[in-house]
Amino acid sequence: MDLLLKEVQGLFEQQLRVESLLALSKKLQYEFKERLQSSTQCMLPSHNYTLPNGKEHGTYLALEVGGSTLRVALVDLHGRASSRQSLRIRRIATSTIDNRVRGLRGLAFFDWIAEKIGEMLSADKEACDYMQLEEPIPMGIAWSFPIDQTSIRSGNILGMGKGFHCSIYKGSDLGDLITQACQRLNLNIRLDAIVNDSSAAVLSRAYVDPSTRLAVILGTGINAAIHLPVSSLHDSKFGLRQFPTTIETTHVLVNTELSMFGKRAFPTTRWDDHLNAHHILPDYQPLEYLLAGGYMGEIVRLIIVEATETAGLFDGKLPAALSIPFSLETRTLAAFEADTYPNLTRSCIYFQNEYNLPVPPTLAEMRFIRQVVLSVSRRSQGYFTAAIHALSSLLHDLDDGILQNGLDHICIGCDGSVINKYPGFMERSQALLDELVRADQSGQKRVVLESAGESAVLGAGVAAAMANASE
Repeated sequence: MDLLLKEVQGLFEQQLRVESLLALSKKLQYEFKERLQSSTQCMLPSHNYTLPNGKEHGTYLALEVGGSTLRVALVDLHGRASSRQSLRIRRIATSTIDNRVRGLRGLAFFDWIAEKIGEMLSADKEACDYMQLEEPIPMGIAWSFPIDQTSIRSGNILGMGKGFHCSIYKGSDLGDLITQACQRLNLNIRLDAIVNDSSAAVLSRAYVDPSTRLAVILGTGINAAIHLPVSSLHDSKFGLRQFPTTIETTHVLVNTELSMFGKRAFPTTRWDDHLNAHHILPDYQPLEYLLAGGYMGEIVRLIIVEATETAGLFDGKLPAALSIPFSLETRTLAAFEADTYPNLTRSCIYFQNEYNLPVPPTLAEMRFIRQVVLSVSRRSQGYFTAAIHALSSLLHDLDDGILQNGLDHICIGCDGSVINKYPGFMERSQALLDELVRADQSGQKRVVLESAGESAVLGAGVAAAMANASE
């Protein structure tokens, strides 16, 4: 196993030197600029032109609709200068979107969402009182499915996939479907804003920190949004849209679809190539396949399979549970990463129980697996940091105002299970990012990673507040 481990460490760590990561960053920057001008899949301008000024205030209804979860919340905005917590979730209710819910036909799915909104509001006395007034409760929604957005509060559904039977409403306006479902239950609600998850992360963090210009989501997948000058995007990106006249439109929040970049930039290993070749969408999201939580475990599993077949791991007998693709989850990698005891007792017990191993792995086998985990996770951190450096460099290059705004750093809001929960991921990424900025010598400001937890819900609330303030 020693020879294979040495090969794994060499392949996964050879690109993690500062000069190598800066070279990867340069290649990504070229891709970013190229797709700002031409791509219909990446670098997509939203209908969010300004960032919050921190003076927006009030209580807003916020929805997060994902593939497996619906969250309904009341979000309080007290202002950036408030002595109280400036932005908080006052009440939240979470519902699972299981196969039964996905199977709801026609308008039933949207009626189900309206029912969950009503249940959450009925549990909050102030909201109940508010609903008796003539003025409707303003709402923002973080929508995780493809949508052709036509304004800040409207957009045509492009399909939902993932077993959703309500996809027959493809082409229908999301704002109308949600609003009409609420009206059928006599809910006094007005949809004011629709955002995606990465844009929501920018808005939620920018509300409390004015140095925020971009945000990244790193969990099962990866995405990022960045606030750029409108002039940096080709006119064709905006189609026939009418720009609002009530707000400044010099900048726009851009959904990068970061997962789709990197095919021409990042080196791969034979295990990466195997994963990509057997994926249902090969080459579709190359960066995501290399570093996101949905794939880190599979890369480790493929190395374990090879080690079992060629290097005597598990005496050449692969545990049945590990023969299933994507059965090794990121939480298992986190258990190995967090176990710093010399005998790896904790991770051994966890690993044996989680994968029904007939006998406990030997200490040598556990150490081999842990070292593989470390190599894979360190590469994930390195590639992630190169992508962040590339985005911040793009911002400095395209927006002259960044260097003139009087702030000594740029904040990046971070949400997602990997960046916020994987042991040491954010801390090591920040340290490496500091090294890259220093070594780059381009006059770039310090780039600071800050947690933006619950960003989808909070950002939806902030988006609704901004829509109200602009009217």
